[in-house]
Amino acid sequence: MAARHATTCAPIVTANVPIIYSLWHGHLLPLLYHHRDQGVVVLISEHGDGEIIARIATSLGYRTVRGSTSRGAARALLGLARVVNDGGSLAVTPDGPRGPAKSFAPGVAIVAHRTRAPVIGVGVSATWAWRLKTWDRFLIPLPFARVRVAYSDVIRVEADDTGDAADDVDTLRSAMAQAEQRAND
Repeated sequence: MAARHATTCAPIVTANVPIIYSLWHGHLLPLLYHHRDQGVVVLISEHGDGEIIARIATSLGYRTVRGSTSRGAARALLGLARVVNDGGSLAVTPDGPRGPAKSFAPGVAIVAHRTRAPVIGVGVSATWAWRLKTWDRFLIPLPFARVRVAYSDVIRVEADDTGDAADDVDTLRSAMAQAEQRAND
């Protein structure tokens, strides 16, 4: 039997408004399941482990953009901006693919600045789960677990230039903490 999912503080989603969802790498698996078949595009690394996640994501109805801060960063940022400008929503792990866990690379802020898309932090908790002994403590909910998915308030990156946008990572990190707190409450 699959885990039961509960959503709290669902984001305000209006027609034709792309959103950039920001989530921690360790929470990727339950969120892929929760947001399946919603047309969200996921940024996935070009590393070998990324290929496994890309196949899972594709089978759940996602499209992917490949790249990360260590491989194909410029191409990935252009691809993400193109998705948003074409009206698509994104899911990005600012601490992936190598961490450290819950660090915040500036890619989300840069894409949000360039496209003017809102950012929503996403948090997850599970009553019963395995945590892998990896850098991100990858979360795998167990059967019959109650999984809670929660969202931050909407954040807009209002910066004069890309450099200033990159400085907004503290605001975005706070949104992620807010979502995590809501998921754990």
